[in-house]
Amino acid sequence: MGTAERPRVAVYKSLKHFYAQAIDDLSGNTVISASSLTPELKTTGGTTVTAVAVGELFAGKAKDAGIKKVVFDHGGFGYRGKIKAFADKLREKGLEF
Repeated sequence: MGTAERPRVAVYKSLKHFYAQAIDDLSGNTVISASSLTPELKTTGGTTVTAVAVGELFAGKAKDAGIKKVVFDHGGFGYRGKIKAFADKLREKGLEF
């Protein structure tokens, strides 16, 4: 459950793309989002490199929005591979889980 002070980071991956968004569940709003479809990334394929690139972009947007603490929701996907690489990039960039 995400709040305004500590939004929930929900991730989804498909075979071709990776998506992430920070959600304030109390108000029902998406605070920030990033995906492999974002024009700034210009990455293709559903690789771990793509997940790390999305993590880099997401962490930058979170910093700009003043988000420092989050709740991580890996959406039923196993915590390995792309999901783990994304989470590690967020931690590396200073987000606290």
